[in-house]
Amino acid sequence: MTAEFGISRTPIREALLELSYEGLVEITPRSGMAVVGITPEDAVDNFAVLAALVGKAAEMATTRVTPAELAELAVLAEAIEGSDDVVAANRRFHRALNLAARSPRLLTYLRQAVRVVPGNYFELFPEAEQRSKQEHAALLEAMSRGDAPAARALAEAHVLSAGEALGGWLAARAAQHRAGTAPA
Repeated sequence: MTAEFGISRTPIREALLELSYEGLVEITPRSGMAVVGITPEDAVDNFAVLAALVGKAAEMATTRVTPAELAELAVLAEAIEGSDDVVAANRRFHRALNLAARSPRLLTYLRQAVRVVPGNYFELFPEAEQRSKQEHAALLEAMSRGDAPAARALAEAHVLSAGEALGGWLAARAAQHRAGTAPA
């Protein structure tokens, strides 16, 4: 790695130690380091944490959003469908929603937690695009009514269903790997 990145061992060691604190790398004394795979249960757990944060952001945003921000959220939600880059369009919607919560501390936690979402999520689950559109519409409806508890519940369910889909996909791939068949 030092040759590949053209840097000394120290920054690589520090980066790998940081990854070990996050449970992504396992360090074996005097033997080395290995990447730790994510289990289906890990994926569901990670999305559950993200869902709690997203739900809180939606709840807070419902009580703090301006009419102009709510209108912009509707435009961003509509722009997801048929976008050339669904991931980026979805990210813009969620970022605007999170910003409407007006909580810098919550944004910090969300930035950390959202890293569990694979960049190719919509490629793995193309059906999620339509489901997301319906869920975003329901969320915006709750927000426009000022129903913060409903907004929270809808946002949490939105993220939890994504986590369950990913967990199921990982479990199927693991089963295929154990059976010696090529994953789809």
